[in-house]
Amino acid sequence: MSIGKSPEDDRPSPPSSVPSGPSDTPEGTGTPTPSDASGPAGPEADHPSIGHVLQQARVDRGLTVEEVSTSTRVRIPIVHAIEEDDYSRCGGDVYARGHIRMLARAVGLDPVRLVEQYDAEHGGRPSPTPAAPLFEAERIRPDRRRPNWTAAMVAAIVAVIGFVGFTMFNGDDSASTTTHVAEGPAPAQKPVPKPKPPKPVVPPPAPSESAIAAVPKDKVTVRLTATDDKSWISAKASDGKLLFDGLLLEGDSKTFQDDEKIDLILGNAGAIELFVNGKKVDEKFEAGQVERLSYTKGDPQVG
Repeated sequence: MSIGKSPEDDRPSPPSSVPSGPSDTPEGTGTPTPSDASGPAGPEADHPSIGHVLQQARVDRGLTVEEVSTSTRVRIPIVHAIEEDDYSRCGGDVYARGHIRMLARAVGLDPVRLVEQYDAEHGGRPSPTPAAPLFEAERIRPDRRRPNWTAAMVAAIVAVIGFVGFTMFNGDDSASTTTHVAEGPAPAQKPVPKPKPPKPVVPPPAPSESAIAAVPKDKVTVRLTATDDKSWISAKASDGKLLFDGLLLEGDSKTFQDDEKIDLILGNAGAIELFVNGKKVDEKFEAGQVERLSYTKGDPQVG
């Protein structure tokens, strides 16, 4: 028996490989083990978001939001929202995927990878929507145009012409199948009046003996009639007043009166039949001959 040793000193010591201390147990509150640091939270925190990737690619290419909106036809507020990872303005997953695809192409990225990332973060790929294109939603609407009245008028004219032609070619069939709403005798058609034949031109009657005898005795009365051809004539009164100066056509007559004297100029005297104071002047004038004549009261006298 040695002095200074207790009975516990002869007990075997525990093996060194057995962990000891509360920090090594799963329930410990000490520093986490390396396996805890490599959990799923680490990679997700390092993965860039879709909006950040699109924004960075746009900045690298030197493009503004307005230029991207113009090239993709996606409105500016929606571009800003997607770059901030806010998809509430897109109108649903289908339209959000379409916007991401168009923005990725505009900034030179692969749209397939970004769309797959969006599907993984939002519950998978949505079911296809029938009867609606995937990328046509929320595009910039063009300005409202005024109605094209010219096209409307042309269409109306074409419709009227077509209706008239159809009526002309199918008049018999439509007359047999048309139902009259109001019963009663059909109105009688008015007969088309026939054009009247033109009335024959009756030459003026030659002055009768009674008409010639009725001329006043106290005046000079001269009557000219163009019988064979037209003639230019001029007639003046005794005071120099011009009574007529013009062309007398074939078949026309002119009568002049004055208190004292009438002076005449006949350009084609052979075509004129002349009555003075109710009596015919029997002098023979030649065609184309110019005659200057003067007549006073009483029997015709050539001045």
